[in-house]
Amino acid sequence: MSPVQLDGKVASVTSGVQGHAGRPESFRGVRGGKSFDETLQSQLLGQSGVRLSAHAQKRLAERNVQLTADETARLGDAVERIQQKGADMSLVLMDDLALVVSARNRVVITALDAASAREGVFTGIDSAVIV
Repeated sequence: MSPVQLDGKVASVTSGVQGHAGRPESFRGVRGGKSFDETLQSQLLGQSGVRLSAHAQKRLAERNVQLTADETARLGDAVERIQQKGADMSLVLMDDLALVVSARNRVVITALDAASAREGVFTGIDSAVIV
């Protein structure tokens, strides 16, 4: 086996890579990635073992809803209770939110605020939890 010769040059490396709107990539997270708020929300939900689908993230953002650490912990507890009962698709009612959750996958499928939930019909669920 012959030794590898390095001449100290690395191809296509630049400093100060610019991302969206002239901001460095680090402000947006991963390329084409999430804003700080989205990253924070996913980290909080990750602590409870529950994640948000892209659809749920979009719905929460549209309604200007951000889950607190307490709410994400309560949501995680609710998913645990749903799993213990053997249910899968559940409606979780929490404060002013209605969340449709797949307990098997630990994913929030969609989210509605109180005003939107009053107008909605929830189908395809096998349980409901009030937390």
